[in-house]
Amino acid sequence: MSNTSMLEVDSVKARLRTVWTAGDYDRFSRFMESGAREFYEHLDIAPGCKLLDVACGSGQLALMAAKDGIEVTGVDIAGNLVERARARAQAEGLKVRFQEADAEALPFDDASFDVVTSLIGAMFAPQPNHVAKELLRVCVPGGMIAMANWTPQGFVGQMFKSVSKFIAPSGMPAPVLWGDEPTVRERLGHGLSQLSLTRRQYLFSYPFPPTEVVEFFRLYYGPTNRAFASLDAMGQSQLRQDLEMLWTAHNRAGADCTTVFAEYLEVIGIRV
Repeated sequence: MSNTSMLEVDSVKARLRTVWTAGDYDRFSRFMESGAREFYEHLDIAPGCKLLDVACGSGQLALMAAKDGIEVTGVDIAGNLVERARARAQAEGLKVRFQEADAEALPFDDASFDVVTSLIGAMFAPQPNHVAKELLRVCVPGGMIAMANWTPQGFVGQMFKSVSKFIAPSGMPAPVLWGDEPTVRERLGHGLSQLSLTRRQYLFSYPFPPTEVVEFFRLYYGPTNRAFASLDAMGQSQLRQDLEMLWTAHNRAGADCTTVFAEYLEVIGIRV
């Protein structure tokens, strides 16, 4: 890699770190517990396994696993989320190791973990082939790699398209390509003896209407928070209108609350 391209990657990562430290992802993620639980339970991980949760956020999946007697390590690029995850683990009396780390350069030896997971996280790293290499590297032979990734055509993929009309592309491959089956097979397939790809629905459920959901995302979800912050008043008004229309069109609840199903690709592979 040239010095110029390395500087470009460093710049993208710095922006990503700014994005994910913005807002309050811990508060945001509390409304996504049921979907995280559903993904986790599909994995059926045995107690005593060593699990690495990549891009762990504030510890949502990691804490679930720790409660089941699994030896858990969680890493994230956002230092404030790592601190929050540690506080949550301490408050619940759970022994979990959390540390700040890059999904593209995991600070662990080869074959360190029986299970490597990423719930809507590692998909946002700017160099997906590096991520794939690292997920495979730190997993033991015969171990499990599991991801949940938003699909291009699903609700969140559409939401990202709405936002991208107003902000410049980051220069990195689209994160939702991790939700495209052929792309996942190309990135991970060579290192797996088995690969199961299943489209599932993630539940977004809020006790307030779509207009307030958009404001909730603006306040607490880093990417949406930074998108609004980058726009002038007219741009913010148009983005808000577009997102309110999108949430309203997909809402399956009444006018006073919001229920939306967002498609993701469940990726479960067995390391060669």
